[in-house]
Amino acid sequence: MRRFRRCTRISILSLLAISVLTPIFLLSLKLKNLNSDVSRDFVEDLSILKHRIEAQANSAVKLEEVEGLKEPTLVVYRDGEHSSAVSLGTTYVGEEKNQQNLSEQKVSSSREKEKSRPKGVQHSQGVQSHSQRPLDEKVKEMKDQVIRAKVYLSFAPPGSNSHFVKEIKLRIKELERAMGDVTKDSRLSRRATQKMKAMDSTLLKASRMYPDCSAMVKTLRAMMYNAEEQLRSQRHQTSFLIQLAARTAPKGLHCLSMRLTTEYFTLQPEERELPNQHKLQNPDFYHFAVFSDNVLACSVVVNSTVSTARDPEKIVFHIVTDSLNLPAITMWFLMNPPGKATIQIQSIDSFEWLSTKYNKDLQKQKGLDPRYASALNHLRFYLPDIFPSLDKIVFLDHDVVVQKDLTRLWDINIKGKVNGAVETCREGEPSFRRMDMFIDFTDPSVSKSFDANTCTWAFGMNIFDLQEWRKRNLTALYHNFLELGSKRQLLKAGSLPIGWMTFYKHTHALDRRWHLLGLGHDSGVAQAEIEQAAVIHYDGVMKPWLDIGIQKYKPSWTKHVSYEHPYLQQCNLHE
Repeated sequence: MRRFRRCTRISILSLLAISVLTPIFLLSLKLKNLNSDVSRDFVEDLSILKHRIEAQANSAVKLEEVEGLKEPTLVVYRDGEHSSAVSLGTTYVGEEKNQQNLSEQKVSSSREKEKSRPKGVQHSQGVQSHSQRPLDEKVKEMKDQVIRAKVYLSFAPPGSNSHFVKEIKLRIKELERAMGDVTKDSRLSRRATQKMKAMDSTLLKASRMYPDCSAMVKTLRAMMYNAEEQLRSQRHQTSFLIQLAARTAPKGLHCLSMRLTTEYFTLQPEERELPNQHKLQNPDFYHFAVFSDNVLACSVVVNSTVSTARDPEKIVFHIVTDSLNLPAITMWFLMNPPGKATIQIQSIDSFEWLSTKYNKDLQKQKGLDPRYASALNHLRFYLPDIFPSLDKIVFLDHDVVVQKDLTRLWDINIKGKVNGAVETCREGEPSFRRMDMFIDFTDPSVSKSFDANTCTWAFGMNIFDLQEWRKRNLTALYHNFLELGSKRQLLKAGSLPIGWMTFYKHTHALDRRWHLLGLGHDSGVAQAEIEQAAVIHYDGVMKPWLDIGIQKYKPSWTKHVSYEHPYLQQCNLHE
């Protein structure tokens, strides 16, 4: 209460002083014949100041009459004091006491730790704590100054062109120019520090003109609400643009495909044949399947697999693409053969039997989800038909990198199951999936046939026993589920949930180190896990060949790309 009485006395004395000094100052201006614009600005400043002091004096008198009412305290937090607090904030006395108690506890605990340490260590840390400032404190303080200045500027009467308004606008402009795009204190110029000091004095002047704390809080809350609305809008826009970028081929990749296609059609028919085609149907070799329309992605999968294999001459890759990209991918491997390994490139359009089996159901699915329209995405369910003479095959997505020898997969006993895959049912992990997240278990036909708590697994690196597949006729089962999904919307997210249904109770769990997921959407994958994994998978929209890819994971992919190739350089494809 003493504080309010003292505030009231000071405010009334200031008001009397202003009332007495104003006519004297006006008279002196007339006597000295000063510029009329300057006079008008200063008089307007004084009238604003007089009005604010009157309002503050009245509010202080009213507050004095209310017994036990305390003024809210403005507390400015430094970034080094509270990591979760903003630089400028308002709290009440009760909250301030809690913060003070918390600070005292931290100080007491730190003192106890100091006592238990050797004296030399205590001294060195004490020197460090006094000498080092929180990282980029000046930049944050300058941003806070700009925010506070804009708040004070909003307090001025609309259309005001007073000396104070001109000054604070100038300070904001100067400080924003001095900061520019700088994010670190080390990059700030001496001029920026000078502008910061000038802004400090202007803000001090503003705080004297507008001492009303509640007005500041109200304005800051409005600014925070507007910022949150803008953030929400930007998030929606970012999500849309990321999805758009993920579905759009980069200009460089399109350029590469065009150059390779042009080169392919300059060759004679006999020159377009890839070597070692006699190995394609030999079941004694290690066969891998990749279905893709991306030249570089196919190249990375093949190169990384061959470079880690113990017997590369026994590796056979079967790449299936569409007729549009067949020439480009074929030409790439003619120009860049994968060592001793064998490559086969096929077009999905050459599978005449597929159009009778699949296209009718595909047309029904198009109206439900665009991802169902990708024939290459669903081609994995026809592996026994595509490779009738093979017993086992490893299926790889085009967004993986192989880091260890995968031929050891043929030595694993999958115990009579059809599919060998890594499970994704550990809660708390980014790869966690549940069947009811993608399949509608409210449908009676689904709930009777499947258990929602059954452990899920991942596509991307799978070993399939094609003999067991044929015995169980799982492709026909897949067609049944596809037909069921065309009648009512039961499935989401492309081929994954229908894969869970098709291979339900036909999947053997592999060791988790065989297949690591998340590099295309989760930036928190540990480096130790990446190094241990046999296959790393860039599942998600942030593919390594896109600009939106997670930067720290890109080197594992780019090291398998020959960026010195003249076509890549001409198409501006680089790391």
